[in-house]
Amino acid sequence: MRRGLSIAVLIPASIGMAIILSSCSPPRPDHPVIGAKNFTEQVVLGELLAQEIEARSHLQVERRFYLAGSYICQQALVAGRIDAYVEYTGTALTAILKQPVDRDPQRVVETVRRLYASRYNVVVAPPLGFENTFAMVIRGDDARALHVTTLSQAARYAPQWRLGVGYEFEQRPDGLPGLSAAYGLKFAAPPRTMDLGLLYRALSAHQVDMIAANSTDGPIQAFGLVALEDDKHYFPPYQAVPLVRAEALARWPQMRDALHALAGKITADDMRAMNEAVDGQHRDPAEVVREYRMHKGL
Repeated sequence: MRRGLSIAVLIPASIGMAIILSSCSPPRPDHPVIGAKNFTEQVVLGELLAQEIEARSHLQVERRFYLAGSYICQQALVAGRIDAYVEYTGTALTAILKQPVDRDPQRVVETVRRLYASRYNVVVAPPLGFENTFAMVIRGDDARALHVTTLSQAARYAPQWRLGVGYEFEQRPDGLPGLSAAYGLKFAAPPRTMDLGLLYRALSAHQVDMIAANSTDGPIQAFGLVALEDDKHYFPPYQAVPLVRAEALARWPQMRDALHALAGKITADDMRAMNEAVDGQHRDPAEVVREYRMHKGL
C-alpha cells in the first residue's frame, strides 16, 4: 500500500514538473521570426528577408531587430528565439566558429556552411551578393593633407591619433588586436568604445581621428571620408549570408524560395544607397526596402 501510494503521488508530481519546465522553454510562434543586429545595415537586411518571405508566402513574419551583436544573434538563433538573420562569413568563421582566418572567399563559405550544419543544425543560404568588410576610416581632409590612402601609410601617424571602435571590434580575433599587430598600429590613447551609430559623429566632431567602420556604410561617401586600403589584406572575406535554422526551413519551406530569390541580388552600391537612405535621409527602413524590391523586380 505504501508503495502504491508513492507511485500515485509521484505521477501527478512528475506531470506538474513537466508543465512547469515546458512553460520555461522559449515560445514557439506559428510564424517565422527574423532577427538583426543593432546597426542600420542589419535592420535593412532583416527587413529585406522579412518582406521577401511575406511576398512569397502567406506567412506573417515577426521582426526582432536591434539585437546587441553577433554573439547575441547566435544565441538567439540556436535557442530558437529567432529563425534567421544575416551574418558575414568572416565574422561567422572567426568570431562564432573560432576558426583561423582564411582569405579565400569560397573556402570560407564552404567551411562556414559545413560547421554551422554540423554544430548548430543551421543552414547557410547562398550569399546575397555583396561583401561588407571592416573599414578603417579617417577624415577626408586628413587623408589629403597627409597623403594617406593605405593602412601602412597611416601607421606612421597613428601615435598622434585617437581611435574609435565598436564593442565587438576591440576584442574580436579578426579585430583590433590582430590588425594592430599586422600593421604595427599604436595610438595616442586606448581606443574609445561606443555604439556603432556614434562612431561617425565622434569622427566628425574630432573626438577621434580614425574609426573601425563598415565598407558599405553610407556616411563614408556622404561625409567625404576616406576608407583606408587594407594593403596587407589582413581582413578575411565578409560576404553577407542568411543563416536559417534547418527546423524553420522544414516547417516553412516557403522561406527557401525567398532566400534563393535574394541570392546574388544585392551589390555593395545597393547596400550603401539603402544605408544612406536610412541614416542620411532618415527614411523608414521598411519603406526603403519596399522601394528597393520594386526597383529590382522582386
